[in-house]
Order: sequence, then C-alpha cells, then structure tokens
Amino acid sequence: MDGGAGADDEFIWLLARGYQVNAKGYSHRRADALAARVNRWDAYQENAWIAEVEPPIDYGRLVRVFVKRRLKNEEFHYSYYVSTLSLPSKGIFLHLYDMRGGAEVEQFRNDKSGLSMEARRKHNFLGQKGYILLTDLAHNLLADFYHRALIGSKFEGYGLKRIVRDLLAIPGRLIFDDRQLVRVELLSQNQFAKDLAMCLVRYCSNVEK
Repeated sequence: MDGGAGADDEFIWLLARGYQVNAKGYSHRRADALAARVNRWDAYQENAWIAEVEPPIDYGRLVRVFVKRRLKNEEFHYSYYVSTLSLPSKGIFLHLYDMRGGAEVEQFRNDKSGLSMEARRKHNFLGQKGYILLTDLAHNLLADFYHRALIGSKFEGYGLKRIVRDLLAIPGRLIFDDRQLVRVELLSQNQFAKDLAMCLVRYCSNVEK
C-alpha cells in the first residue's frame, strides 16, 4: 500500500492483526531523517539508490525499513518503506512495492471490460451492491484460475477480457460420474481447445491438492 493508506496508527493496527504488509511511509520529514542515518547506499535503478535502516518507532512486530534516494532535477528526494516480508535482497522489496500500481489500474480496468461492470447497472441499491460482490467473487476466481492454470501456457499473456471472451466461452460438455466431474470435453474445432484442455487438467489437479 502507498503512503495514502494511513499513518503509524493504521499501520500498527494492521500489524497487530497478523497482516503481512509492504508499504510506503507517509512522512517526507521522516524519510529525510532516516536518510541522514544511512552509511551506504546501494544502486537500485537509474538515478535511484536504496538502503536499510533501523525502524524509527516500535511497530509491535519485527519489520524492515528501507530508504530510497532518487535524483530528480539535480536534487535528491527521499522516501521510506516498511515491510514484514522476508526476502533475499533490498531491491525485491521495492520491486514488489512498485508493482502495486498495476493492481490498482489493471484490476479496475479489467473488471470493467472483462466482467462488464460498466455495462450492467441495477437501479436498486441492494441489487447493485449484490452485483458488485458477485463481480469481486468472479474476479478472485478468475485470478486463481489464471495462476493455477494459465501461468506457463500460451495463454499466460491473456488479460481478464481475453480469458472470458476467448477461453471460457468455448462450447463444451461436463461429464459427471456419480456427481463427480470426470471429464471436460471442448469443441475440438476451436483453435484454443487443445491447449486449454491441458490447462484445465492442470487446474483440476492443483485444486485437488
């Protein structure tokens, strides 16, 4: 989460409840103070460096604190990050943080296009609330399907819209034996059927485990 998620009290509240967090600190003044403690900076990206420092306060749990120094317009700018994660290098912490923007943008955009959030509206408040909750459930199920079945396949680069439109819309049949799903038959004339069938086998195997 970024600095807009709250100050120390909100962060400590999350930590006290067992959450794993990778977050940016909210205070530029504190970032400057932490940077003054740094003895050695390690290169992170072009015109950016990173260092690890002692936590500025007691967070109630073991955390790691990092400071980033960035050169912009011939001036250094500082930010700091707090993480509960255990990772092999300082750069990975910041890389994970930098990736969070993709979740904010891609999830909403994919849900709007892939799950037709913009096209469907309920005039009743409770009806609209129920639709949003169902959309969230569909998003989570499709994300799980993507990671369990499509990673490493020819469909790894597919977004939510293409998964729904091109893969999950393939005609087929579910074959049950004593209420147990034993086989999935897909329309063989579809260009994706054979590859998707292998993905479905992998997905069902992962779910059973």
